[in-house]
Amino acid sequence: MKSYMIFGAIVGFLIGVGFSLTGDCSWSTAFWRGCAVALVAAVLTRWWGRVWLESLRDANRQRQYKRMVPAEKPKATPKP
Repeated sequence: MKSYMIFGAIVGFLIGVGFSLTGDCSWSTAFWRGCAVALVAAVLTRWWGRVWLESLRDANRQRQYKRMVPAEKPKATPKP
């Protein structure tokens, strides 16, 4: 999870500073806005990473369960 948070923080910082500088802000204002966006992006990336990994684990569990339990054969219905 640390790698997701670091990646999100870097991307968020670059986005925050980039948009701030595009809006003609001073460097100090751009820095603080970049820090705020980095924090939010890191938390969101961590949350998304957990959801993604849990979905991946769930899909793996389902695949293993299907291998262990053979598919039920359809029962023949008696003809009258």
